[in-house]
Amino acid sequence: MSLIGSGPVVLSLALAAVTVTVLLIIGTPIAWWLAFTRSRLRVLVEVITALPLVLPPTVLGFYLLLLMSPNAPFGKWWLTLTGSTLAFSFSGLVVASVIYSLPFVVQPLLQAFQGVGRAPLEAAATLGAGPFDRFRSIATPLARRGYITAAVLGFAHTLGEFGVVLMVGGNIPGRTKVISIQIYESLETLDYATAHILSAGLLVFSFLVLLAVFTMNRRFPVGAR
Repeated sequence: MSLIGSGPVVLSLALAAVTVTVLLIIGTPIAWWLAFTRSRLRVLVEVITALPLVLPPTVLGFYLLLLMSPNAPFGKWWLTLTGSTLAFSFSGLVVASVIYSLPFVVQPLLQAFQGVGRAPLEAAATLGAGPFDRFRSIATPLARRGYITAAVLGFAHTLGEFGVVLMVGGNIPGRTKVISIQIYESLETLDYATAHILSAGLLVFSFLVLLAVFTMNRRFPVGAR
């Protein structure tokens, strides 16, 4: 994942887009399992998934940095596979962002699947629909509000990250300097004009995101096609 030469805005948008795509792929089976499982491990998985909500970003970033170290098994595996270290790279930011934004995608999907319930899935099963067909044809359309909310919230949350991305990615222009890092650097150098422009942009974007989510939740009730 090389975006060398890109500015903070482009890097931030790319990071948010890639992160949300990965989160929707891995968050869907997690949310589905949490919504319908009766396993005793459900509470443990739910707690682990929601942990980034209460864990200080610097703490999470610190342990992720250790995990990405070439001396750690995961970091060593990545170095062997790609020939480059995971820490202080765009790929490292993606890994950190996926973990940090996980609850913002899983929670809306979980609520959406719980809203669908077992009844329509069981009805489809009696008509001969297989598990994947029930998920694709019944659950996914009924949970579309959850998917939209998850994508929007995941994108917005990733776009505004600071603590985790600073710990894992540092401040490398064209590689890891995202909008939040640029704002911090602008304040350090007393460049308040740049800080104002970027901060105002994130403020307006965050407002529009919440406005869109709340409007959509009113227009499309759970289970609506």
